[in-house]
Amino acid sequence: MMHLRMRFFILLLLVARPMFAQQFQPVFDVKEYADFLSMAFYESSIPDKAQREQQKDPYKLVYKSPEVGMKNLWWLYLNEQNQAVINIRGTVGDMVSWMENYYCPMIPATGSLQLNATTKFDYKLAESKDAYVHAGWTIGMAYLVTDMMPKIKELYQKGVRDFFIFGHSQGGALSYLVSSYFYYQRQAGALPGDIRFKTYASAAPKPGNMQYAYDFDFINKGGWAYSVVNAADWVPETPYSIQRVSDMSTVNPIVDIPGSLKKQKFLLRFVGNMYYGKLNRKTRKAQNTYTKILGHKLYKLAIKKALPDLKEPEYAHSMNYMRAGVPVILMPDAGYYQKFGKDAADKFAHHHFAPYLYLLQKQYGK
Repeated sequence: MMHLRMRFFILLLLVARPMFAQQFQPVFDVKEYADFLSMAFYESSIPDKAQREQQKDPYKLVYKSPEVGMKNLWWLYLNEQNQAVINIRGTVGDMVSWMENYYCPMIPATGSLQLNATTKFDYKLAESKDAYVHAGWTIGMAYLVTDMMPKIKELYQKGVRDFFIFGHSQGGALSYLVSSYFYYQRQAGALPGDIRFKTYASAAPKPGNMQYAYDFDFINKGGWAYSVVNAADWVPETPYSIQRVSDMSTVNPIVDIPGSLKKQKFLLRFVGNMYYGKLNRKTRKAQNTYTKILGHKLYKLAIKKALPDLKEPEYAHSMNYMRAGVPVILMPDAGYYQKFGKDAADKFAHHHFAPYLYLLQKQYGK
């Protein structure tokens, strides 16, 4: 009888164990996100200074990178469940860091970057040849993952299989690209197949075009990547998006308007081609202007000074930026605006830690 009770007790512990351990599951977890958000601002999952002095942080910092690329940096944490957190820093008060954001012409999502005379960085961030990503953040990603890969493999040898990827603001944009890079590294066998990644992109700008966004959402299907946005925050609106006819699917009827007009009578064909050409030229010229100023000119004036050995990449003929990840929307209400204001002098008033945590706790629970 005693043996039966003991066996039942052991079985009960085995069944109940997942209830007590933090799980690595494809769901939006409020506590996970809040912990990582705090890390991004305070380098601790406990945001309150007084509590930090009294409580033990369940996450231990095991590595802080040097600044790489255009002032990018990341932290590596480990918790008691042997889960790792890759936390990517956002924009800092340095012109080089801001130039990474402004350097926004698109480049192919699969390609190579010549970082210096001897270092060629090959990357794959999507399957489609029509997938494009932000030039500045892709360069930032290249420097970051080069530093991250050895640390991931080192932790894997110690039994770590589950990795969170988190970033706020610029860090959120980088978290998309880092997540995509690791997925395809795993597919190529450069990372073990049983490593799992779960991504939280917080207050992130748009990382790439529609084909990249489709790919990102597909490879993370089932709830492995989230985009958390305060609807009052302007940063997720960026970069500026321009949709050209060439950005559309080839079977889209709009793309074939010139072909359809050939079958029409002369007057309709003449007027239709005139207006279609005018509309098409407007978006084409706008995209070319943005690529020229924020691509070629910015590279010569700023990027090359920050990274003298970086070869200018070849830009795609697109600026069709889209959002990616399962959206988690933090929706401001009257009480929010009473607390944080609506037309604050601080243009980042709705982008900081406090408004995000306030809405998270109010709308998703503590």
